[in-house]
Amino acid sequence: MKTALRFLLIFLTLSFATQVAAAQNPTEQVKPFINRVVAELKDPSFRRDTVDNRIERIVTLVSEHFDFEEMSKRVVGRSWQTLSPAQQEQFAHLFAQLLGHVYIDKVDAYVEMKIEFGKERLAGSSRAEVKTMFVGPTKTIPVSYIMMLKGNKWMAYDVTVEGISLIRNYMEQFKGIAQDQLIPVLEKKMKELKADKKAKN
Repeated sequence: MKTALRFLLIFLTLSFATQVAAAQNPTEQVKPFINRVVAELKDPSFRRDTVDNRIERIVTLVSEHFDFEEMSKRVVGRSWQTLSPAQQEQFAHLFAQLLGHVYIDKVDAYVEMKIEFGKERLAGSSRAEVKTMFVGPTKTIPVSYIMMLKGNKWMAYDVTVEGISLIRNYMEQFKGIAQDQLIPVLEKKMKELKADKKAKN
């Protein structure tokens, strides 16, 4: 009995050590994920799809390594705690859709670029910055993913493009908005983006 218990403890310890070791390299987790995202963006069926469907497909995919709830929490700030769990979930969903609508038109400029990975920067055992470069014929764009460790998965909660933080940008837009107006303001932004896209098509 003692021998069996000893082997069980050894097995659990080794399993935990393996999970921790696997989680300690955010770049190695992010590389295949980014490659899958780029492959999806280049897929002919994706490019032929409607805007709404394309956004839904890409949001579903990037949710594997993008923590939209954490993004939303940081964008909203202190008011986040005053929202009910249902409201938090609704805001995070709408915010993910908003990002999809904002950036979907800029995708074509990125997908044909070569992606190079720079040195990652760790902050303690649960925070990291994964640096990449999108390299094109005439321009190079630095993109960094600011990540936190959840379980054994690295999740992005901010992205900086050419030194500009996505979260800080939206923090300014939602700054000073009353708690009961957060979701209506987000819904209004979505309607305006959709109307603008329809006008252009």
